[in-house]
Amino acid sequence: MILANLVIKPLYRAILIGIAAAALLIGSFLLGLGRSGHSAAGSAGGGTAKGGPGGIVLAASDAGGKITVTGTGTVNGTPNELILSMGVQANASSVSTALRQSNEAATRVIHSLRAGGVRRADIQTSGLSIQPNYQNGSPFPIGYMVSEQLSATLRNLKRAGSQIQSAATAGGNATTVNGVSLNLSDTSQLLARARAAAVRDAKAKASQFAAGLGRPLGRVLSVSDQSSVPYPLYAAADSALKAAQPSVPVQPGSQQVSVQITVVFAIG
Repeated sequence: MILANLVIKPLYRAILIGIAAAALLIGSFLLGLGRSGHSAAGSAGGGTAKGGPGGIVLAASDAGGKITVTGTGTVNGTPNELILSMGVQANASSVSTALRQSNEAATRVIHSLRAGGVRRADIQTSGLSIQPNYQNGSPFPIGYMVSEQLSATLRNLKRAGSQIQSAATAGGNATTVNGVSLNLSDTSQLLARARAAAVRDAKAKASQFAAGLGRPLGRVLSVSDQSSVPYPLYAAADSALKAAQPSVPVQPGSQQVSVQITVVFAIG
């Protein structure tokens, strides 16, 4: 029988010890990963978080949760003022002549508006333009066009039609009208009604979802308001109004005031 002595040199012994230690570390890591994954899966099953259409967000767990909803309220109001955008235009062979004719026409228009009951503070000059006129590709102007623009706020809609008609007649053939816009001067009461409607809408939605979850609807956690102030209704007009009628017909119609809020409710 031959016996052989196994001799491991110090260098190889160190390598074997390092490999064994690395194996132990890897095994411990894999065991911990498996346990943490199992724990995470168990905790994920204890709650829900869903997003729905219309700005509805549900977040619930065994300990409670919250519902985020968007409520909208819309009310209608009748415009009570008219903003008139008009002006005069004159053409002449020289700038000075065209400007003088334009100034005279603009002065007649302003005097007519003032005589019709429009306050001086409600009449504002909004533009002045002087342009050369060319013909047949000539580099030299054959004349000049002067245009003056103004805006007037007419606060009595019952008189607005006659005021517009008188101003256009005073300006004569030089008159230009760019358009009118109908406006609500005070929206505070309408906004209050719209906000109340938006709150009711939000609460109704939240109650429906809470009932569907089988949870009682709790207190309001937060409210954010995005109010929409109505823009004036703009109506285009002809470039010039003729004095064919004693009064321009004015129909105020209606405007919408809309409020949108986001409300977060607690659920039990």
